[in-house]
Amino acid sequence: MKTRSFTLAEAQATLPQIQAHMEEVQAARREILRIRPEALPAIQKAAFNGGNKLLGELALLAMQLENHVKAIQALGVIVKDIDAGLVDFPASRNGREIYLCWRYGEEGLGFWHELNTGFSGRRPIDESIR
Repeated sequence: MKTRSFTLAEAQATLPQIQAHMEEVQAARREILRIRPEALPAIQKAAFNGGNKLLGELALLAMQLENHVKAIQALGVIVKDIDAGLVDFPASRNGREIYLCWRYGEEGLGFWHELNTGFSGRRPIDESIR
């Protein structure tokens, strides 16, 4: 299946939705990390008695995180790194496929990179990207 290709304007228009979903992803991630140290004993106890409130909470958080990641993907955006909140918008530059790159916490869409370079190859968006 061919992936969607965004113009710069389309990616910028989609970014507020991505930001909102990524805020929810990060909130669920933070909560999972907060309660994770308590999870192992709960998992061990649940194996013997069939359930635990903490495990239910973890499962709910995991579902929330997954649902928001899927919502981002449904928009045609690629989730690259949940921990960093890193996403890529497939796009083109001078007729070549590239990614417009955004990381959670950045104000707007300001960078792009080649398909094979990733985050370390990010460059500022210039006039060749429309």
